[in-house]
Amino acid sequence: MAFQGVKGTRDFYPDVMRLRNWISDAWRRVSLRNGFEEYDSPIFEYLDLFTAKSGQEIAEQLFSLTDRGGRNLAIRPEITPALARMVNARINALPRPIKWFSVPRLCRAENPQKGRLREFFQWNIDIIGSDDVLADAECVFVAVDFLREVGLSPTEVQVRIGSRPLTVAALRGCGVGDDAIDKALAVLDKRAKISDQEFLDAARKIGMDDAQVQAIMRFQDCAGVAELRRAVAGAEGAGEACDKLERLMACLQAMGAGDYCTLDLRVVRGLAYYTGVVYEVFDTGQDLRAIAGGGRYDNLLAVLGGPQVGATGFGMGDVVLGILLEERGKLPETLKAASLDVFVIDDRPELAELVFQTVGALRRAGRAADFSYKRQNVGKQLKEANKRGARQAVIIKSADLVALKDLATGEQAEMSMTEFQEKYCSLVPKP
Repeated sequence: MAFQGVKGTRDFYPDVMRLRNWISDAWRRVSLRNGFEEYDSPIFEYLDLFTAKSGQEIAEQLFSLTDRGGRNLAIRPEITPALARMVNARINALPRPIKWFSVPRLCRAENPQKGRLREFFQWNIDIIGSDDVLADAECVFVAVDFLREVGLSPTEVQVRIGSRPLTVAALRGCGVGDDAIDKALAVLDKRAKISDQEFLDAARKIGMDDAQVQAIMRFQDCAGVAELRRAVAGAEGAGEACDKLERLMACLQAMGAGDYCTLDLRVVRGLAYYTGVVYEVFDTGQDLRAIAGGGRYDNLLAVLGGPQVGATGFGMGDVVLGILLEERGKLPETLKAASLDVFVIDDRPELAELVFQTVGALRRAGRAADFSYKRQNVGKQLKEANKRGARQAVIIKSADLVALKDLATGEQAEMSMTEFQEKYCSLVPKP
């Protein structure tokens, strides 16, 4: 019987692992330069941690188990609840604002399809301890900073920004009762993915009449903050929400991220725990699922037993991102093959021990070096060096003479073994 991997999971062969590491390294690099610190949590938690945040229905969307002590556990489908738990445990000791990031492995009981798997990696950026919209702006900026880092331009990706408080105000303004707000938000969240008729049918099913649907569609289609102010004029809390949205867009413009950002009130975000600005990142053709999504969630720490503390952040998965980068030709050529600094070759079999000595010296100096296990002619060893993605080949001709060959240009120069060791076998300074 030949065993196969579980549907919706991936085997990370070296070529796929190179892509995964390239993305993760870029996530970490961008996080650190924006002042965020890395954290992580256990891969499983008590099931109650997730149901407290998202309701009992979340239990059907994750992998759960009962341990030998009868405790109900779950493999983490997201890391934000664990973040809130960790912060609550040390809330009085952590300096604010808390700027943390993580790149966890997550699992969800999904129906696998393009851009959606059961197991994936997700970059999380969060700021806790600030009610200022500047924290929201910084999170959006970090997302944009990464998009630039991997070569995605504003013509290829956009951060589409909405506001939960404004959407709630608009719903109340057109007569939707508080008891139907959550259902209405869930329907509005689907609008961009379905036809107008399907949207109208879904809205009717939750009790909205045609006039209410037309009113909320006009609100969602507002092109700017000034138009929004007119659309929600007089609604409780709408003025303050508009002020925050206007300041957010101004901050992003000042930070140099404005060309990546656009106002889009059709972005609602399905999770009920969002309390302020919300946003999603899409390819401009919207051919793929959202690349990232997030927003403000000021009540989560309190829901999980802590104090009322401002919080905001986003998550970006590696699956859709990887598809987009490949489709847009943004992946570097170096990912196609393993990369070595040097491949060491013997001119004849009796020089094999010098190969081992040289490889050892290069590795101790911090260089990626390798050699052939087979004692074969120089041509075949050079062929192996090229397959291994080596930048240079060192051909040992004798105890006193080596040839250094650039495998990209084919240029070759000879030098003494002493000169080679002084130049290439000294300890490489760490960055």
